[in-house]
Amino acid sequence: MDAQHIKNKDFDFASGELLLVDKPVGWTSFDVVGKLRNSFKPLKLKVGHAGTLDPLATGLLIICTGKMTKQIDTFQAEEKEYTGTMILGATTPSYDMETEPDTQFDISHVTEEQIKAACEQFTGDIQQYPPAHSAIKIDGERLYEKARRGEEVELRLRSVTISEFEITRIELPEIDFRVVCSKGTYIRSLVHDFGKALNNGAYLSKLRRTRSGNYKVADAWEVMELVSLIREQKAPKSETA
Repeated sequence: MDAQHIKNKDFDFASGELLLVDKPVGWTSFDVVGKLRNSFKPLKLKVGHAGTLDPLATGLLIICTGKMTKQIDTFQAEEKEYTGTMILGATTPSYDMETEPDTQFDISHVTEEQIKAACEQFTGDIQQYPPAHSAIKIDGERLYEKARRGEEVELRLRSVTISEFEITRIELPEIDFRVVCSKGTYIRSLVHDFGKALNNGAYLSKLRRTRSGNYKVADAWEVMELVSLIREQKAPKSETA
């Protein structure tokens, strides 16, 4: 079933649906799931998402309902594409704009050639540490909960694959990029390590997921647009005529 057919069809949530949503900035992935789940009432359905996006990130979130939730792991394992912006010359504890910069670096000597050359170090199979401010669980608690209390945690290297890493704009301190990567890749960590590769610092200021597998954000619903449609389909015909 192609994405355009999904966007135009009448929904059968009990049998199972795959919904493409464009997550807005400031929402957690669980906020999106919760908003949609509430719109299904009084139906009692399983609802889940494939691939968490950070609150400050936007873009494609795949939502599954009913029997389709059994395929979440399959969708989550697919290749992802992102576009984003990093700020060169500083670092933050969260590797993004959730926290304030804690270290500053001089960027006057950094050249465009050095920036583009650094991309080559991050193409192919690489290893990265997840950010301390992440949703990974250790001893039943998410890392960001420990980090916000100031607790130190032992982070473990993860193997990921970067198929493409392209610099699309350089207007220092801003650098725009596009990344195609495997499941489990932390773009915040990629940006942090990119800064280190330049003997400098960098943090993520914008991130947008543009594709997951064959599904594209161009075919996704705005959250409230989808909620309105779901409610219209639930309403009696006499109310919608």
